[in-house]
Amino acid sequence: MTLQPTPIVIGIAGGSGSGKTTVAQEILNRVGPARIAYLPHDAYYRDLSGLPPAQRAEVNFDHPNALETELLIQHVLQLKQYQPIELPVYDFSVHTRTTQTILIKPQRVIMVEGILIFAEPELRKLFDIRIFVDTDSDLRFIRRLQRDLTERGRTTESVIHQYLKTVRPMHLEFVEPSKRYADIIIPEGGFNLPALDMVVARIEEMLR
Repeated sequence: MTLQPTPIVIGIAGGSGSGKTTVAQEILNRVGPARIAYLPHDAYYRDLSGLPPAQRAEVNFDHPNALETELLIQHVLQLKQYQPIELPVYDFSVHTRTTQTILIKPQRVIMVEGILIFAEPELRKLFDIRIFVDTDSDLRFIRRLQRDLTERGRTTESVIHQYLKTVRPMHLEFVEPSKRYADIIIPEGGFNLPALDMVVARIEEMLR
């Protein structure tokens, strides 16, 4: 019986709008999506369907408690054992988890991406490579504003309110301090081609 090699687990963190999703997509494209099980931490927001809509909107979505990280840890461990998982699907427009899931099959590489993944000790120790995408706060805010207006049906006022009330304070309390756990820090996110070349080469080397 041939033993399967233990999958490589990669964590990609960074502030909201830093470009970490772009980095993740670039790695997916270069290494090959058929070789990577991709788990965005955003999919694991707790289901708030039991709360009235106005109350849902006031939840601090940038605090670690807003995410069901224990389920994400369970899923990473299952994938490491070559067991498939059902990835939750979250509806950001109404702050609730849908009844749908996405089947994620085991692969040689497991990639987890999210703003708070290095702030969680139990999750952090599962990563073989920790990447932090570091981008100036003004650029991060502009990107977040554009994304929330076009993709998530928010108003400019609500995005600014949320940024000042929770996004910025939580970034300073949890996200920025977690940068010290990174093995690799990538300035400028997906536009830093030399850094991406180095990361992809390292992944390919580990796969060999």
